[in-house]
Amino acid sequence: MVAVEDLKISNMSKSAKGTVDAPVRNVRAKSGLNKSILDQGWGEFRRQLEYKTAWRGGFFFAVDPKNTSRTCPCCGHVSKDNRKTQALFACVDCGHEANADHVGALNVLAAGHAVMACGGMAQSGHPAKQEPAEATSSITA
Repeated sequence: MVAVEDLKISNMSKSAKGTVDAPVRNVRAKSGLNKSILDQGWGEFRRQLEYKTAWRGGFFFAVDPKNTSRTCPCCGHVSKDNRKTQALFACVDCGHEANADHVGALNVLAAGHAVMACGGMAQSGHPAKQEPAEATSSITA
């Protein structure tokens, strides 16, 4: 099983545009970042990874990247304060500390397992294959 974040590469490499009245800062740095992102060929790498995984009989899942780097893999607490720096993850709820990239990878893997087991998250926020736990209609006596 392979799980990756479903990153929107076109959104990540959008131009940093401004106007004469409101110029945007760091346009040159953003231009360099865009070039770096596009030079890596992330889209082609993902396509090949998905193809090769299926060819070998594996499962490939692209999961929602929302909060993968802000969620504690130990207690599940989600907060932007969990990520004080680019490299360090420190949960403000339970105190778990780890490398931020490792925490993100654990969360992507857990989301991939959830998709594999339950069919992923539906629009309602509940797994698609899971029966509803709460009553959907009110019964009066």
